[in-house]
Amino acid sequence: MQQEQPKTSLPDNAYRELNPGEEYKPVMGPNESPAEVTPYSVTIGLLMAVLFSAAAAYLGLKVGQVFEAAIPIAIIAVGLGQLRGKKNMLGQNVIIQSIGASSGVIVAGAIFTLPALYILGLDAQFYQVFLSSLLGGILGIVLLIPFRKYFVKQMHGKYPFPEATATTEVLVSGEKGGSQAKILVAAGLIGGLYDFIVSTFGAWVSSISTQMWGWGQALAAKAKLTLGLNTSAAVLGLGYIIGLKYALIIAAGSALVWFFIVPLVGSFESAMDPLMFAQLFSIPGQGILESLSSDPQRLIEIFGVTDPILVERIMASPMEIGTILGLSAEQVNNTLLSQSDLVFTPENLYTYIGRPIGIGGIAMAGLIGIVRQAGIIKSALSLAKNEFSGKGSAVAEARTERDIRMKTVLSILIATLVATLVFFQFGVLGNWMQTIVALLIVFVIAFLFTTVAANAIAIVGSNPVSGMTLMTLILSSLVLVSVGLEGEQGMIAALVIGGVVCTALSMAGGFITDLKVGYWLGTSPKKQQTWKFVGTFVSAATVAGVMIIMNETYGFTGKDALIAPQANAMAAVIQPLMTGGVTPWLLYGIGAGLMLVFSFIGLPVLPFALGMFIPMELNAPLVVGGLVAWAVNRHKNPEQAKANNNRGTLIASGFIAGGALMGVVSAILAFAGLDLELTGWAGSAGAQWLGIIMYGAIIAYFIWHARKAKIDE
Repeated sequence: MQQEQPKTSLPDNAYRELNPGEEYKPVMGPNESPAEVTPYSVTIGLLMAVLFSAAAAYLGLKVGQVFEAAIPIAIIAVGLGQLRGKKNMLGQNVIIQSIGASSGVIVAGAIFTLPALYILGLDAQFYQVFLSSLLGGILGIVLLIPFRKYFVKQMHGKYPFPEATATTEVLVSGEKGGSQAKILVAAGLIGGLYDFIVSTFGAWVSSISTQMWGWGQALAAKAKLTLGLNTSAAVLGLGYIIGLKYALIIAAGSALVWFFIVPLVGSFESAMDPLMFAQLFSIPGQGILESLSSDPQRLIEIFGVTDPILVERIMASPMEIGTILGLSAEQVNNTLLSQSDLVFTPENLYTYIGRPIGIGGIAMAGLIGIVRQAGIIKSALSLAKNEFSGKGSAVAEARTERDIRMKTVLSILIATLVATLVFFQFGVLGNWMQTIVALLIVFVIAFLFTTVAANAIAIVGSNPVSGMTLMTLILSSLVLVSVGLEGEQGMIAALVIGGVVCTALSMAGGFITDLKVGYWLGTSPKKQQTWKFVGTFVSAATVAGVMIIMNETYGFTGKDALIAPQANAMAAVIQPLMTGGVTPWLLYGIGAGLMLVFSFIGLPVLPFALGMFIPMELNAPLVVGGLVAWAVNRHKNPEQAKANNNRGTLIASGFIAGGALMGVVSAILAFAGLDLELTGWAGSAGAQWLGIIMYGAIIAYFIWHARKAKIDE
């Protein structure tokens, strides 16, 4: 039955490992000539790149939310094609999605690092932001192209590629219509509305935790043990596609941090001075003040305020307590950091101890991956060398296997490195020795960690680019200081270097998703790669413009400033390195050592390290999604189990797509200042219990709907 519509159905072996001698045949066969690059697809793709770059940068800086653009753009592309009444739009829609998706990865690379320049009071020009994003994006593309066949073809069925799966299902179902499209749309509506109601109205809680109950609060206070679970439909769908195996490995990393390291460190609470502990691990008093802004009465008790007038002013403006009481920022921070119960919370212990251990773990896992993939790197370099010297195979490759020629890739790489050299010398540093060192840092780290970023996206659909960028900032700062560059100029240099590397790794991770979508559907890789450069240029220019405008309009420091949480974290890391301060080398080393031990016993270290870095609240629901996949696939009839799994993948993709789209809508509403939260109900005990009930309901719906699948649908 599935072969009746070969051009609009994914083959049976799309998501599983191939048997010996078996070949994957994409939806658009290699001998077909589908319309791909057309004036329509390029125009819409570039329009999506501009719109989503502006939206993602705007929202990411203003409300601290960074969303992935690939799925919403795929939905829009399908919708526009249907509005035009056009058929056979699959090839063009992939190009639209690929060009447009440049926006999300460029934004992530830029806003994670470059706003830190403004936060530290340093000057940043348009050309510095633009060239940092553009050169990093191009570097990410050219460094990934040699590894395309390994990740999308040789590892077919071995990696889940959750985001690529969801995007592919959107594109295929939109092209096919019929029952599959209806299932996807229904799941998208249910999952999207579910997440929208939570994030916009607060009808039930977005996360359930053991601290909802008295015994859980006591456990968190005394044993530093807590368990959180995000109830998002999108994250549930992500867990389904990742599967139980990888979900358990990722959650095991979280469990090590949350159930062993955090309680272990917390057990020393009574033996340590909280202020000394906070200073040792750089726990900021400002963060505690922000967390207490919703409980001004506690602030009044801590500072011993009895004057009724002062009490009234603090109740009205708790964040201004220093000004109200005539205290300096240091005095306020030290008072708050002297409160043991505020310093030794599970959340603080995770953020300032567990997470740095995770960063060290990711760095070591990346190095282990590089060593293990040395053969792949060597073969890619050998291919480039042979083609460059004219020794490549004369056999013409099929359309669906044809990349940009390796000679062209090397030429672009060299041109990009030369442009980066010129940019660093004349736009940032002005010292040839330091410029050459900076260029080497960018190239070596970007080259080595390209495969790590692609691996992470292939496994969990989440790029640990912030962790890798922190390591880049630390390493580059150390090297730059050793060659005599420090202070303000050193911070500018390290952040621009970090911006280039962060964007390169973000692009590598995002682009592997596009290429996997293209592999499943039969798009020409060469066309995807060629037009990705154009999307990168447009996105980089848009992001730079938006960032400059946002800084001039709102600023990144002071009252009502932009949030930019990732860039604030980068600023906090780089300032002590360049001006003298505490860096948690011991914690990084512990994480690296743990990964070495785990690699010797055969544990997949990258997903485990990702679990250590990403909060348990986001990893626990992946296990729930994996258990849903296990329940859906349990059937005596293998054909029925397969049909159930196929429908389950559609539902999961719908949840992810709907959640992503509604996440954008919620962020826009938040930015516009529309507060639709149900005051008095949101966050209440009733909302917490309703959260548990609704989460159980959406899980039950998922399993029920998936198990209704028919073998011949």
